[in-house]
Formats: sequence, structure tokens, C-alpha cells
Amino acid sequence: MGVEIRESPVSDEEFEAMRVFVHDYLAASVENEDEGGRMRWYPWHSAEYRFNHILNVVDLSTKIARKEGANVDVTRVAALFHDIAKLEADQDVHAEAGARIAREYLRAHGDYPESFVEEVCSAIADHSYQGDLADLPLETQCLIEADVLDKVGANGTALMLLRMGYESRTHMDAAEMVDRVIERGYDARERVESDTAESIAHKRLKRTRWFQEWLEMEVSEMAADDPIDDVATGMRDS
Repeated sequence: MGVEIRESPVSDEEFEAMRVFVHDYLAASVENEDEGGRMRWYPWHSAEYRFNHILNVVDLSTKIARKEGANVDVTRVAALFHDIAKLEADQDVHAEAGARIAREYLRAHGDYPESFVEEVCSAIADHSYQGDLADLPLETQCLIEADVLDKVGANGTALMLLRMGYESRTHMDAAEMVDRVIERGYDARERVESDTAESIAHKRLKRTRWFQEWLEMEVSEMAADDPIDDVATGMRDS
């Protein structure tokens, strides 16, 4: 008996059209603040950041889905739409709102099987699920794992360091801020189920711990030799 080869229901051109739609929807959510959009002043809550996060999750979830044997099309389309409502809906309802938007889009822009549409929308609606990932369909699991992992590693570290400025912190707090990323990485490693996601979490944690050690070494040396500190100490002693 031969292996059944399933044709992808989503072409590259159709996926690109979805990508453009999601990008433009996020931008409009910010531009139409007076009409309900929730403009945030932190850069990581901007349309640009949110879209970048979505693309990261698309890439990660697709990689996990391929290696774990999940339906790649369901996973990547769900990942593309998973945070589309993030800038206009409250956190506790943005997943359901995103599922509604995705359902309307997929039904209006193509002849996709209804089963496909429902699998995509179910994954989007459940991507904020906090329970055991083993209880969910594999495609939803891949999406959640990717969503969690995007906050770990280099991307998560860069965002955390950027946050220092908005909390009026100096470079002296950098290692402490990176420690938050490491803690998040440990949490992610405990939460993910698939071998692929666990491997990604392990690699990202290892790199982040190395970067933290580098920071602790060089920032402490910088503090010890800081001429500003020396002057301040001399003034206090005089």
C-alpha cells in the first residue's frame, strides 16, 4: 500500500496574501485607535513588533510541525493569524477574536475545506491555553510551543534589554534583566512537549546563559574602573 500524498490546500501565493492581510490589519488596529484600536507606547506592543513576532512564530511552528509530523498548513496559517487581534482586543479574548477574523478571511478568500478552516481556527482560539499541551491537537501544540519559544533566546534578550530604558535602568542591571529571560526559558522548557521544541529551548537557554556570564564579567569590571564612580567616591571622602 503506497503512502498517500496530500496536496497543500494553501499555495505560496495565497499564504503571501494572508501575510499582507495580517500586516495591514495590525497597522490599521493602531491607526484606528479612536475607533477601538488599543495603541500601546511600548515598542514591543507596536504593529511592527507584533508582526515580527508573528513571523517568528510562523517560522518556529512550521519547523516544529515538520519534524513532529503535524499538518504544516494548519500550523503555519494558525500561527500567521494567532495574534492578529492583539492590538485591538483585550488579552483574555484576543485568541477568540483572532479565530473569528481568520474564519471570515478563509471563507471569503479561497475554496478551503471546512475541516481545514475549523482546525486552523481551533488552534488560534486555543493558543493561550495554559494547561497540559499533550491534551491538545498536535498543530495547536506546535503553535503554542513556538509562541512560548519566541520569548526565549536572543530575541527575548534584546527585548528585555530594550525594556531597561523604559524602566529607567542602566547597563548595570543588564545581567539581572537577562536573568528574567533565563527564568522564562526554564519555564518554556518545562511547558513544551515535543522533542523539537525542547531542543530549541535547550539551545536558546545555553546561549542566553553564556551571554549573561559575559555581561556579569565585563559589566563588573567596567563598574570597578568607572572614573565617574572614582570621582564620586573622592567627593564623598573629601
